Amino acid sequence: MTERNIRVEPIDRRAVEDQEVEIVERKGIGHPDSICDGVAESVSRALSQAYLDRVGKVLHYNTDETQLVAGNAAPAFGGGEMIDPIYLLIVGRATKEYEGTRIPTGKIALEAAREYLDEHLPELEFGTDVIVDVKLGEGSGDLQEVFGEEGATVPMANDTSFGVGHAPLTETERIVLEAEYSLNGEYSDANPEVGPDVKIMGKREGEHIDITVAAAMIDEYVADLDEYDEAVVGVRKHVAELAGEYTDRDVSVHVNTADDYEQGSIYLTTTGTSAEQGDDGSVGRGNRANGLITPNRSMSMEATSGKNPVNHIGKIYNLLSTEIAHAVVEEVDGIRDLRVRLLSQIGRPIDEPHVADAHVVAEAGVELSDIEADVIEIVDRELADVAEITRRTIDGELSTF
Repeated sequence: MTERNIRVEPIDRRAVEDQEVEIVERKGIGHPDSICDGVAESVSRALSQAYLDRVGKVLHYNTDETQLVAGNAAPAFGGGEMIDPIYLLIVGRATKEYEGTRIPTGKIALEAAREYLDEHLPELEFGTDVIVDVKLGEGSGDLQEVFGEEGATVPMANDTSFGVGHAPLTETERIVLEAEYSLNGEYSDANPEVGPDVKIMGKREGEHIDITVAAAMIDEYVADLDEYDEAVVGVRKHVAELAGEYTDRDVSVHVNTADDYEQGSIYLTTTGTSAEQGDDGSVGRGNRANGLITPNRSMSMEATSGKNPVNHIGKIYNLLSTEIAHAVVEEVDGIRDLRVRLLSQIGRPIDEPHVADAHVVAEAGVELSDIEADVIEIVDRELADVAEITRRTIDGELSTF
């Protein structure tokens, strides 16, 4: 152990890649839960930047309680219409005045939400298809004191909580993550009928991987059932080809498996999200800080998106543990699987966790004692540089979901 209480020990399971059954999920950026995550984090970054610009430091706030109430639409080939708008409520706490300087937190939040939705869900017309409301109260006096203690070179943890990270990603995890990125990136740029609500579930049994994709198709770009079917086939081929870049295992891809062409029941939407069809959403109910939902691995239940990036452990330690895990695996040979857990104690400097423990599955022929010192050194180095997580989060360099 070092002064920072860093521990390294064997993990109590086989590497995920070696387990017989693996399940991985990712909710795409247009999923109702991810919409809430994205808006909450966009508001968080905007508030942080506004505080820095106006008073020179990030003040106390949290916007991690954003909720989405689904709307209703009537999709139709060639273009349908919204019937009832989606309602998005940004809930949280924010400092609205500091040493005589007033900060228009509500306006900042609305502008950030509008910019995010315009960029990532362009089919949603702000103010008509989606209504955004802001309810930001003041924070707890005790927590504000912890947040802004004078003379502290390192912020104090605002909570007793933990974060957890893993590396390296398995083949199934890489496929699920990269498939959603691609479908919501270059693929949808060339195929606008594919909406941003792309949910991907990966299942590996032994050496066979099944990928199930739920892709909301946008009615304006689909003339009839034949074109819809072509869109589904296109997604299936694209994901299958992408999977081949990450694995030599046998892969099956299924798209929109609930469709019933004979009954005319298909995943056709007006705006590209199931939020128009009765599917509500909440911050923290979807992807973890590494962008995935991984029941084969330990996960924190904290909502990462929307929390302040200075001393809120629910955000910082989930992001930092993930960064540490990847740094260790990249720099230390002989690690098959790694889990990093960081536990805070309220009021304690965030670079001095209550405990930081790294659980290792070593490669065959590698003893833990051979790599323990190197692992400790990297964990210690990354903890000492914890402020970099704050900077990168505010700058939008780190994804929280």
